Amino acid sequence: MAVTAKQIETALRTSLAPIDLQVQDDSHLHVGHAGAREGRHFSVRVVSDRFNGLSRLARHRLVYDSLHDLIPRGIHALAIDARAPGET
Repeated sequence: MAVTAKQIETALRTSLAPIDLQVQDDSHLHVGHAGAREGRHFSVRVVSDRFNGLSRLARHRLVYDSLHDLIPRGIHALAIDARAPGET
């Protein structure tokens, strides 16, 4: 069973308690791409207090840690926009 945007959203809501969260399945944009056979492509925009004072790398690590169980089940690519409240 392929990973869904809803599963990603649930995992991120549970671990990051986001103020704003948008998860988009971009797989249709990558049809024919070699990696498309290995899993789906997603974009995530998340705003969370958990990101306050953290570097971009640390924020991305938190997102990847939150999705640890889903990644091997079919996430090939993940575009992450992780912000603290008040950042534009």
